[in-house]
Amino acid sequence: MVQITINGKQIETPEGTTVLRAAESAGIYIPRLCDHKELIPYGGCRLCIVEVNGWRVPMASCTLPVSNGMVVNTETEAIKKSREFILSMLFSERNHFCPFCQVSGGDCELQNAAYREEMTSWPIQPGWSNFTVDTSHPYFILDNNRCILCRRCVRACGELVGNFTLSVAERGAASLIVADTDVPLGESTCIKCGTCVQVCPTGALIDRVSVYQGHDKDLTEIKSVCVGCSVGCSMNILVRDNRIVRIEGDWEGKVNSGLLCEHGRYDPLTEARQRITTPQIRKNGKLEPVTWEEALRTVSDKLSPLAGDKNGVAAIASTRLTVEALSMFKELFSDRFNSNMVTSIEEGVPTAAATRFAEKNGAFEGKLDILRTADTVLCIGANINRSHMVAGFLFKRNMPKGTHLITIDPDISELDDMANIALKTKAGSDLALIKGLQAIIVKEGLGRVSLILPNADALIEQAVQTSGISHEELVQTAQMLAHSISPVILFGKGITAQRNESLIEELHRLAVLVGAVDNERFGLLSMKGEANSLAATLLGLDETFKLNGHQAVYIALGDDYVSKSLVERTSKAPYLVVQACYESKLTEQADVILPVTIWSEQEGHYINLDGRTQQAQKALPPHEGVYDNTTVFSEIAARANMTLKAEWQKAILERKSSVSLN
Repeated sequence: MVQITINGKQIETPEGTTVLRAAESAGIYIPRLCDHKELIPYGGCRLCIVEVNGWRVPMASCTLPVSNGMVVNTETEAIKKSREFILSMLFSERNHFCPFCQVSGGDCELQNAAYREEMTSWPIQPGWSNFTVDTSHPYFILDNNRCILCRRCVRACGELVGNFTLSVAERGAASLIVADTDVPLGESTCIKCGTCVQVCPTGALIDRVSVYQGHDKDLTEIKSVCVGCSVGCSMNILVRDNRIVRIEGDWEGKVNSGLLCEHGRYDPLTEARQRITTPQIRKNGKLEPVTWEEALRTVSDKLSPLAGDKNGVAAIASTRLTVEALSMFKELFSDRFNSNMVTSIEEGVPTAAATRFAEKNGAFEGKLDILRTADTVLCIGANINRSHMVAGFLFKRNMPKGTHLITIDPDISELDDMANIALKTKAGSDLALIKGLQAIIVKEGLGRVSLILPNADALIEQAVQTSGISHEELVQTAQMLAHSISPVILFGKGITAQRNESLIEELHRLAVLVGAVDNERFGLLSMKGEANSLAATLLGLDETFKLNGHQAVYIALGDDYVSKSLVERTSKAPYLVVQACYESKLTEQADVILPVTIWSEQEGHYINLDGRTQQAQKALPPHEGVYDNTTVFSEIAARANMTLKAEWQKAILERKSSVSLN
């Protein structure tokens, strides 16, 4: 620890801490613009300058490391004059006429910094550049006229997201933020995550969806969890007048540290599906609105006589529902109705094989954080540049620093272009390929543990013939993986959808062989699927959905999307009850529709892909006329004279998990 003094206050701080962070820890505010706690210190704006006793000139506190005995002053008259001059220069360089800017009035860090220095005007005539405003992007606008060249957006795109779309072109006063080789932002390699917008301190990058809909001080912030996939990112939902204005990443989030992807930040705000707000019953071949009492009574009258009949009711639920709702669903239909077909919409595709392996061998998967320090990532059967994008951010950003990427997938992936090795295998060849990689590592003596493979040459030859990958590519892949110090293996539905436990076993053996998994490291992760994929499989909701003489089908769809396969498989159901938020092909063929709350109108828990249990908060009041999913299950149970214990914490522990729960 280091002892320093700031503005007469004694502070003890870890060695290597910057003066700016040390001041923050002591509650001393130092103005800044280019600095952001999640970004590498840059020292570009110079607004955070401080005086250090014994030093000839003021220094930027964001890049200045503390030293023992250092004495710092942040509010001397000389420093205040310097800050005022720096701000005057920033305001004069481009178009910063605040009354005409959408973030004026408390949301602009440049304006707030000026007010803090008691500035209400600036003495330097602005230099007009008249940059073209880029409105080509579907979600945000780039206006270089309001840019202060702090490079936060450029740094965030590279350092946090690992996409490296943004950069600075030209020099001096002509400098401007551009995408790729100065192409329109909407035509660039931008992945629409919106991180650049969230870190922008001025109105240079503005959100098209929320602009002019209220300042931050007028919005209510609700901390919650994204339910777009199984990563489980923490987010802040900004609400006004019972309406979501904006969604931002929570910088304090344990999983994502402030990052969100397009699906978490923008998809919920651009939802175009038609909402269902009234219960409906099919009468004379046509769906007609009814009261909740009539709808629930009708469902109860139909389902109650089927209780105890294993082929009575087939039930299937969305993995986007809360754990509380999934647990009650399982208890109602499996334990009370005694049905032999109770599962989830994902049918265990992303989780069942791994869970079966865990039941025999215990937890074997690691945590997402291990991706932050991986020097080689093998991504097999998982396109995380399309789904689970934030997991990809955690290692993509380290690739310029030397992290290697290997992709193995029959399908074309956006990751292929940035991968060191991209193997396009034949479908169904994964098991042979994995064994071939093991054989090469053993044959060349590169394994971290001892493994005897007397038929190594035969396994290598079979891998080459089965996968369509050349012997040279196979050797190169095995060597890159084996020479790594901290490798991580990611696998997704391309592996788990085969429902082959041997695949998981051999993948685990490969991970142990290259040192990805040992007594201290668990560098093997499956991407799973929707928000509560893991919870669903722990509750046993992972069987393949099949109708075998069932007299009724109950689907708790929630706000999930409907697959064509599910619509086709339920089209001939004798009686169909659909519990849903939006109209779909499934609700069109339902006999009874029960409208329920969407993700933002309900609260409950979600277990993410690395076993972290998180609570989502209600951001909006439920739409008039809809019920919460758990309320619907309780009402159906009550009308059938059944009692639900609703002990979800106990229920999820009845089955071994592939990842330790916390």
